[in-house]
Order: sequence, then structure tokens, then C-alpha cells
Amino acid sequence: MKIEIGSYEAKTKLPELLRQVKAGKSFTITNRGEAIADLVPSAGLRAKDTISAVRKLKAFMLAAPVRGVNIKALIEEGRA
Repeated sequence: MKIEIGSYEAKTKLPELLRQVKAGKSFTITNRGEAIADLVPSAGLRAKDTISAVRKLKAFMLAAPVRGVNIKALIEEGRA
């Protein structure tokens, strides 16, 4: 969800907005009520988050493996 913020406020609060964007928030910058720009996390940041998420998932799977479940059967069941 993008939060609307006026251009003057965006200018005066840019460092704080950038911290929030880094944390995953998105903003739409407006000028006199008209949307003119979007301030969103960069694609590079999202890629790093994806890599981090995959590493965390692999670590979780190694720490607490699921046993006794036929993954292939579950996949086939979902295709029916």
C-alpha cells in the first residue's frame, strides 16, 4: 500500500522517508493533490531480500525437515 505525501513534506522529511522505503514501505508523492512520483524500494534491494529469504528458508528446512510426506504426490494432487 502506497502512502500519499505532499512534495513539500517529502522534501523536508526525505531522510526519514528513505529509511522507511528501505524497510519496505512505498510512497506516492503529490503536488497539489496530483500524484507525480512514486518512492519505492529499488529492485536491487528486493533481490537482496529474495536471496536472504531463500537462505532463511533453506536453514529452516535443514533445522526442521518434514518427514513422512510424499512431495511428488502432493504436487500431483494439486494438478487434478
